[in-house]
Amino acid sequence: MGSVFSPYYAWARRKGNADPDNHCALNVALYSRHAKRWAMTERAARHCHRDAQQFTLGPSELRWDGQALVININEIGVPFPHRVTGQVRVYPERLFNFSTAIDAHGLHRWGPIAPSARVEVTLSSPDQSWSGHGYLDSNEGDEPIDKSCREWDWSRSPMQDGSTAVMYDIQGRTAQGDKLLALRFTPQGEVLPFLAPERQTLPSTLWRLGRRMRSDGGVRVTEQLEDTPFYQRALLHSQLLGEQVQSFHESITMSRLVSPVVQAMLPFRMPRRA
Repeated sequence: MGSVFSPYYAWARRKGNADPDNHCALNVALYSRHAKRWAMTERAARHCHRDAQQFTLGPSELRWDGQALVININEIGVPFPHRVTGQVRVYPERLFNFSTAIDAHGLHRWGPIAPSARVEVTLSSPDQSWSGHGYLDSNEGDEPIDKSCREWDWSRSPMQDGSTAVMYDIQGRTAQGDKLLALRFTPQGEVLPFLAPERQTLPSTLWRLGRRMRSDGGVRVTEQLEDTPFYQRALLHSQLLGEQVQSFHESITMSRLVSPVVQAMLPFRMPRRA
């Protein structure tokens, strides 16, 4: 809803007050060795409906069945029009009601709903199924993220005791706008701050995007999942709180996101149904 990456939402905001409900999308990214898929079709408000239990986006939907978040996917990938259909079920190990500001003025907030979860995936197109560890969180904002943030690095690391360590390393528009979050979410429902280690510089991506990761030692990229002009997503091997961990890591540079060239490129990855 009101996707931060949507060029259509950005263009609508320039004309006046834009309705975030008119810019909704379900992003599906599949990184299988045998079949890679990317779908992120934006839909106008007339194609969407939501209530306390269900969120419908065109032919796809998300609903809460009392035990799991059920995601029924019926999308078409881009740039190659392969269909992506199937179901994902996210079973939280524990639900959290936690939210915190990620900027100096509290205009942008983040919180994990399920820092640790079991995920069951059954796809019919492509024909694949698996289960594993998952994570579910939420971001919301009262202004475009580029107004207060220059860039950020985010990571999530499952720990040996079943907890999940999350770090948000945010560079604001000014030094006073910098913010560092280092929080550990335990199976018992605790939210425990910890001292984040020093920042380690990672090799730039193919798009020459800079990125960093806080770690007690060396950091190694084990798999590059996304590499775009403004955003990257990767699996890393690092050291945190005395453990060797596999971390899910993301970086974003706002100046690149809002550049006219990138905004003109985004519709090829994010078509729209008005």
